[in-house]
Amino acid sequence: MHSNKAVLMNISLVLVLALGLSGCTIIFQKGRRTDIEKISKLKNDMSELERAKSELEKRLRDEINNKQVKVEMQGKGLVITFVSEVLFDSGKAKLRKDSYTKLDKVAGVLNTTVADLNVGIEGHTDNQPIKKSGWKSNWELSTARALSVLHYLSDKSVAEPRLAAIGYGEYKPVASNDTKEDRQKNRRVEIVILPKIETKNAEAAASDQDANSPN
Repeated sequence: MHSNKAVLMNISLVLVLALGLSGCTIIFQKGRRTDIEKISKLKNDMSELERAKSELEKRLRDEINNKQVKVEMQGKGLVITFVSEVLFDSGKAKLRKDSYTKLDKVAGVLNTTVADLNVGIEGHTDNQPIKKSGWKSNWELSTARALSVLHYLSDKSVAEPRLAAIGYGEYKPVASNDTKEDRQKNRRVEIVILPKIETKNAEAAASDQDANSPN
């Protein structure tokens, strides 16, 4: 009985994480050995993420205490959130020189504790329209900022195939945009350490089904 409950709990964890990774589909079949192996592998990845979280909290203690950075587990993985002003001047996508030491702390963990896990960099803005900075829209600004962080991490020896960047502009806020404080929360860069999940896309699933169908 306890073993069955543990399996169900592990499957629930896998499904939650799967929903956090867009474009991914995970297919489980009762009693299949490969599914048990997937669950075991995911548990190992989660242990890696927990170790990384602890290490990042130590290295970024001052930044966390000053509310410049947050480190938290989310459905999509381990998320390190930087307030944009910590990394960039207003309306700019060039990293501030005083941001380097902060990003170096993250790169150190990416290159050691979770050296085999992929990393997504997400740029976000508030909903204020671009006026003077020369960007066409908040999409361009958020994407350029994400790419600046990506290139910096690459320069710090984080393997390029592990890295991806995306800009969401104003469309994934974490707070309302009604106050100055909330707009600041929305202006952010998220570095997401992703757990490995063996996935099968719809086309591959259809191909398998066709291969197993009688002629």
